[in-house]
Order: sequence, then structure tokens, then C-alpha cells
Amino acid sequence: MKAATGSTAPPVPERLARRKRATPTLDDSALSHLVGYAATRASLELKKVFALHMEPEGLRIAEFSILMLVAGNGDVNQKQLGQALDISPPNMAVTLDRMAERGWIERVRSTHDRRAQHIHLTKAGRAFAERMRQISMTMEEPALTALSRAERALLVEMLRKLVPGAARSPDG
Repeated sequence: MKAATGSTAPPVPERLARRKRATPTLDDSALSHLVGYAATRASLELKKVFALHMEPEGLRIAEFSILMLVAGNGDVNQKQLGQALDISPPNMAVTLDRMAERGWIERVRSTHDRRAQHIHLTKAGRAFAERMRQISMTMEEPALTALSRAERALLVEMLRKLVPGAARSPDG
């Protein structure tokens, strides 16, 4: 056990940095043929980027995705959002409740089917969504410096081909 005073151990961040440098890199060649492995590793890095930029705003990935889908699709309902994002109905309901409490969205009864409710952005939600969209336009840049713009566009295009029923962008 270390003494409470007079410790000569380096500060915690310095110790962690040394530990990271001292940890040898594992040979992952046995996994290199798996697209899923490479996509998962890339996803983990990009989720860190998202967290760095969006979590200070109190925004989670699912909430960001919902904001962008609602902003871009007009009349959209909970079921459509859940299907598009592969979120279960109970989890989608909880997420939408949280977003409504924060003043970003509102549920509006359909004029065509009184049983249905559409999800709309509030005025504050539209402004917030636009601000988050602006951040999202450049937040991944530092993480993607190894790829040219054309390679980035091609990567997105190829990954979208793997998602059943994914809408294609107008330019792709």
C-alpha cells in the first residue's frame, strides 16, 4: 500500500499514457478478412468522435438520428423511426418521451388517421437540430484524414449498400 503523502508515482494521466505506450499492439490479422470487424473498429472510433462533439450538448446517437430523420422527412411516426433505426417500440417511446421533455419534439395527432401520431420538431427542436447538423458536417474530419473526400464518399456508399432498405442519397 502506498503512503498517503510523499508518493513519487507520476500523476494518473501520465501513468495511463505510459501504460498505453507499453501495451504491445495485438496482431489482428486473423480478423482482417472480416468486414464486420473492420466496420466495428471504425465505428468505435467514430462513436468517440460523436461523444466528444455531441455529448456536451446532451445528445445521444439515437436522439441525433431521430432529429435528423424528423427534420428531413416531414410527417414521420414512431413506428417508421423505430424501423429505420432498428430501435424497439418500447425503447423508441422512452427516447421520444425524453426528447419531448427536452422540448425538441412533439407528438401531433394525424389528420388522416386519428389513431396515429406524427413526430414533429418544435421551434426549439428545429434550431437545435440545425445547430447539431452543422457540427456533424465537420466533426469526423480529424478521424478521417487517412481518406480522401472521394474515398469517404465511396466508403459511405458501400456501407449503405449493406443496409437492407436504406434510402440512397440523391447524388448516389
